[in-house]
Amino acid sequence: MELITPDFGLIFWQILVFGILFFLLAKFAWKPIIQSLHEREESIDQAIKLSEETKKEMAELKAGNEQLLVSARADRDALIKQAKEAADAMISQAKLDAQTAANQEIEKARVAFEQEKVAAVASIRKEAASLSLDLAEKVLKSQLKDKAAQEKLVSEWIADVTLK
Repeated sequence: MELITPDFGLIFWQILVFGILFFLLAKFAWKPIIQSLHEREESIDQAIKLSEETKKEMAELKAGNEQLLVSARADRDALIKQAKEAADAMISQAKLDAQTAANQEIEKARVAFEQEKVAAVASIRKEAASLSLDLAEKVLKSQLKDKAAQEKLVSEWIADVTLK
């Protein structure tokens, strides 16, 4: 097997065409290609920076949201505690008011009962005295026929009963 060796003319024309192509590419195509590569690299760098900033902002927002949640939970717990305390205070006050009202009613009933008892005892005493007087008068009338002796005995007995 033999190697093919090109002629000098072929090599010359190939070098010349390559040089012209290299010159044209360097003059007209490489600068825009390199510039577009630099622009693309800058846009990628900017996108990376923007994504990092966005990531930081998202982390800050997440931390802020967590703080807001913690704060909201604390506020909710405080409101629930206040409402429970207010409800307990209202229940305690209502129980106290009911107990006070019940005690007042019991005291009124006791006073009324005592007054009625005193009035009943007085009425019974008055009735007993009246019945005793009537009975004594009948007994005395039957025992004493003398009117003067009857009047004296009745008046003494009435004086004794009313003094007691």
